[in-house]
Amino acid sequence: MFRPTYPIRTARLTLRPVTLDDLDDVYSWQRRPDVFRWTLGEPRTREESRSSVLAMAGEDALRAEGDCLTLAVVTDAGVIGTVELVWRSRTDRTAELGYVFHPGHGGRGLATEAAAALVNWGFTGFGLHRVYARCHGRNAASARLMARLGMRQEAHHVESYLFRGEWADQLVYAILASE
Repeated sequence: MFRPTYPIRTARLTLRPVTLDDLDDVYSWQRRPDVFRWTLGEPRTREESRSSVLAMAGEDALRAEGDCLTLAVVTDAGVIGTVELVWRSRTDRTAELGYVFHPGHGGRGLATEAAAALVNWGFTGFGLHRVYARCHGRNAASARLMARLGMRQEAHHVESYLFRGEWADQLVYAILASE
């Protein structure tokens, strides 16, 4: 089993496992349509957010290939988002990065700071070789975040998946431990 030493601290943030006490903060962004603009999900009811928080609370370590490590991103304002690593391949030492943030906390580099801290743990604490991330082809903000992390665009998959009844492009970014 692999888990960070909690909490992970950056200059402005604390990253720690999600708890049920985070429900109000998580619901504050999970109920917003703009948070789901580029995802396959839909805004959630409070009860759906409660189920989501309970699921994330169990994602505090990487025990087996396919597991997800989800961490709450905390500031003085509370939990402003989550970052996650999904262990995609033990053999290839690869994980996928994901993130969701409350739009009210955008534009200050907090998402980049949090994602960078988790990617750094993935390389130094977990021994990953490669971390990749994906986004909808028109999600410019997510693509910029991946670029700020030092990730390079490796692919632009044209009309590669159905998104709300229409074919959509997908961008794939990645970074290696040696980079």
